[in-house]
Amino acid sequence: MTDVQPTWMGPLIQSDSRLGQGIKVSVSNANAPGAQIVSYGNNKGFSTIAARRFQFDFNPPSYFRNHSATQKDGFGNAATQVKYRIASGNAEHGNFAVTAILYRNFTPGSNQNAMLTGAYFPKLAVGKAFGRFNMQTVVNGVLPTGKTALQGRAVEWNLTAQVHASGHVWFDVENNAAFILGGPCDGKKQNFVTPAAFYMLRRKEWQPTHPALVFATGMQIATSSFHMYNQNLVTEMRILF
Repeated sequence: MTDVQPTWMGPLIQSDSRLGQGIKVSVSNANAPGAQIVSYGNNKGFSTIAARRFQFDFNPPSYFRNHSATQKDGFGNAATQVKYRIASGNAEHGNFAVTAILYRNFTPGSNQNAMLTGAYFPKLAVGKAFGRFNMQTVVNGVLPTGKTALQGRAVEWNLTAQVHASGHVWFDVENNAAFILGGPCDGKKQNFVTPAAFYMLRRKEWQPTHPALVFATGMQIATSSFHMYNQNLVTEMRILF
């Protein structure tokens, strides 16, 4: 894939506009009203490339520990994702990527700690690199398969500015915005700013075609008056191959 797409680091929160292959192990720890919610899994999982235009993902259900007297612990939603690379180029051919994504999570069990039903998340992801600097953005919808009066729908927009600081280190800042339509939070906007850092552990003569291990961390900080959680610390390990 290095022949046909850039080599930036995939963001911590938003979707990557490139295709990739690997395993992500992630934990998040967020403050919410009346609870301290720890997600073991954080809706991450396994990714594999099929041919030169498709990527398929499977994310096992995450386990949520709420540290709350009123909210039960339990598993969230399993999810799948397919990505289609519409157009892209490596550093010699524009250094950009445009990808269509369809993310689908499934109805949770009785002790769920996620959405009340399954949902579709259609997305369009775009990125452009300028030397060591790149900008990436994703626009998507949140479309529950049922109980929309209780959940509503949403439009989400994510924007990331990233710099490749050294051979092993990347830094970025993400802005994660959600505009809620319908349901009990109709008309409200939720916004977070997420500074993040990435360290890639790789062999000395590494090339983008070689395996690598990435350690990442960042914190979602609410910047809107309305927010369902705040100070969400995310730590992640990626095995890329």
